[in-house]
Amino acid sequence: MELWLLNTFKTSTLTLLIVGGIMIIAVLAALLVRHRFPDLVKGEHNEMVGTTLGMFGAIYGIILAFVIVTLWTQLDTATTIVASESTAAASLVRDARAFPQTEQEKINAAVGTYVHGVVDIQWPQMRNGSPDYKATEARLQAVYDAVQSYEPQTNSEQSYYDQATANLDTLVTQRRARITMATQELPILLQILVYGGALIIIPLTLLFGVRSKRIQILFVASVAGLIGFSILLTLVMDRPFAGDLSVSPAPYKSGALAQFWH
Repeated sequence: MELWLLNTFKTSTLTLLIVGGIMIIAVLAALLVRHRFPDLVKGEHNEMVGTTLGMFGAIYGIILAFVIVTLWTQLDTATTIVASESTAAASLVRDARAFPQTEQEKINAAVGTYVHGVVDIQWPQMRNGSPDYKATEARLQAVYDAVQSYEPQTNSEQSYYDQATANLDTLVTQRRARITMATQELPILLQILVYGGALIIIPLTLLFGVRSKRIQILFVASVAGLIGFSILLTLVMDRPFAGDLSVSPAPYKSGALAQFWH
């Protein structure tokens, strides 16, 4: 459901659906409660409700802050991994320029095929939360074969060859990290706390008695809007490769790798 929402709707649409929806439902519920239980308007239970609301609000706020910071860090890490893998591939292409023309073309062809596999085949899989290691396994092996088949003839070529193998190792490491990151999601217990907490906080605001209908609507709508935005942030950042705010494959199409996309 989460992936479907992220890959189907734009962030602006999700904002209207989630934040707007929560606010509308909360306001309508407040008006209904106000109509069905007119005695609540007197505020006889405000002290108890206020204390409970403050306690739950503080705990919920700490949980939300922890979750959002964690997800932001995860998104930043995914961006760094993609940048590192694409940089390693680009560096490998540059290192190959020190080799004979035939070997250079062989390595370039293998790297070009690999980055196309990452963007054209594996990226859609990651957007759907189901990346397959084997999708680019053969292409990666072709890069290995192209590099390992060459025997450096001079000290200069040996130096660049060592750099090329180091970059290839980095590419492999970051590839695994990228695919692993694409399967990450918020643990179920934290999901329960984030989404379930909203089902506790918002109803509590309905029990807080306010004589002015306008003030009560403003109060309920403000709390609902804040919680709605927090849920929206949690949703859009939970999957680093899905949705509008996802990590872009652009690094695989820039710099030394741009030649493979003409």
